[in-house]
Amino acid sequence: MVKRIYVEKRKGFDVPAKQMLEDFQETLNLRGLENLRLFVRYDIENLSDEDFLKVRDLVFREPNVDDIFEELPEEVDRKKTFAVEFLPGQFDQRADSAAECVQLVTGGERPLIHSAEVISLAGEISDEDFAKIKSYSINAVESREAGFDLPETLKTKIDEPADVDTLYEFNTLNDDELKIFLTENGFAMNFDDLKFCQTYFRDEENRPPTITELRVIDTYWSDHCRHTTFTTILDEVTFAEGKYSEEIKRAWQNYLDERTRLYGENQKPVTLMDMGTIAAKILKRDGILTGLDESEEINACSINVCANVDGRAEDWLVMFKNETHNHPTEIEPFGGAATCLGGAIRDPLSGRAYVYQAMRVTGAADPRKSFEETLPGKLPQKKITRGAAQGYSSYGNQIGLATGQVREIYNEGYLAKRM
Repeated sequence: MVKRIYVEKRKGFDVPAKQMLEDFQETLNLRGLENLRLFVRYDIENLSDEDFLKVRDLVFREPNVDDIFEELPEEVDRKKTFAVEFLPGQFDQRADSAAECVQLVTGGERPLIHSAEVISLAGEISDEDFAKIKSYSINAVESREAGFDLPETLKTKIDEPADVDTLYEFNTLNDDELKIFLTENGFAMNFDDLKFCQTYFRDEENRPPTITELRVIDTYWSDHCRHTTFTTILDEVTFAEGKYSEEIKRAWQNYLDERTRLYGENQKPVTLMDMGTIAAKILKRDGILTGLDESEEINACSINVCANVDGRAEDWLVMFKNETHNHPTEIEPFGGAATCLGGAIRDPLSGRAYVYQAMRVTGAADPRKSFEETLPGKLPQKKITRGAAQGYSSYGNQIGLATGQVREIYNEGYLAKRM
């Protein structure tokens, strides 16, 4: 049997609700919105009545600051109330932590727990305003609107997957048909990438691909995995006139001269990735970068140093790791920023290093812009900026990592994609 409870912060402690109200009023320009109540809803399965009473005031609420309800209060206007929950398969940290705490208290099996946020509005709100609030609150990449019916079970029913489709017609599609195929399947790759796949499977493999193979290629060729932005070949570079234009032109010419000396006849394409890595290559060529540690495990820059440990000289490695999460943070700010820091931590850990210091340098367009100025198909800059800050601090706080440098640069150049 599934139990359901609603938890709400009492007046004076309802800071998240007040912040959400101010955000809606300011960002969505909803001056008729007068009040907002925020409930955390928990659905709990596989927990006896006795154990539920034991953990209710220990796990699900703090009695001195929280009220708890079995049903939404009668004064709540259901027509102006909606619930938001994570998509199936998306990690719900609140529910997972609650289940773990229940198990610690009871010493029994871990219960199944689902959580949702219930947002109840009050004031002069039109149907259009209500729809706007929902659109702003629900990021379809990670969450959905939740219903209010109590489910019979929280167990996820997993249907047996169908056989993988073999795309027998793929290799014979003409360009127009291939473009339609690209759109209908929602691939992230562009037409030229898909055309390359078609040529490869037709002429090299001599067989049709499966949809799974194309999906895997699409993932690995995404901007997140392949860094398509950084590896894009730059055929022509121009410089806008400004205060630093002459310095930038000199730096550009210096880059061109050095890459000619470095690569000789084996010229590599001009890319942002090459610009970012050429300095280290030059230092290594000139015998200046002598402490670089090279191995098959490289996923963080490792430098050999001689450390003084309690008066003894010991050989140590110092590691530096950059992590770019432009695209993940753009579409799912909290998780994208959290796993950006996570990647920067995990890679040195995999090299058996101790991670003790982090920094965060990000870029966004103006987060003060109105909701109506948001580019089609994108989240508002304010939502991205705030969500990313919360995600970064969440991961950093949980792992106990000091972040000594935090800076966000605001420039319209980061409107198309966050930095």
